[in-house]
Amino acid sequence: MASSERAADADAVSTEETTQVLEFGLGDETYCLDIAYIDEIVDAGDLTAIPNSPRHVEGVMDLRGKTTTIIDPKTLLSVTGSGARERIIVFDPEEVDDGGTVGWVVDEVFQVRDVPADQVDEATTAGDDSVRGIVKGDDRFVVWVEPRTE
Repeated sequence: MASSERAADADAVSTEETTQVLEFGLGDETYCLDIAYIDEIVDAGDLTAIPNSPRHVEGVMDLRGKTTTIIDPKTLLSVTGSGARERIIVFDPEEVDDGGTVGWVVDEVFQVRDVPADQVDEATTAGDDSVRGIVKGDDRFVVWVEPRTE
């Protein structure tokens, strides 16, 4: 096999093992989500509260003619700390089987980055369905979470 063919094979393997994630802040910690679940990111706006809704439901907002349920992931993930709550990550309704348009209100959005599979430690999640793993790198840890809506 020629060296160019080996390099192409190595590139194919590394591409298959890499996932793009969106890093965001909740309180003092950094979390990430697979971008395949994300439809868009919008500025946080005024919400309409829903009486007698579950504690994690912040309210609803109109997003281009669609009523979008806004959820506080800090409540779902038992995260403490406060923050600016500046952005809303809107999930792709086809990827998140909630039956409607749902978004998470987060303190801030940092970046989209590629995460190689070998940088994800799945052993530390202790069977938590909310956490896919811990991303190691850059002298820090990022918690990779799943897009829960309840």
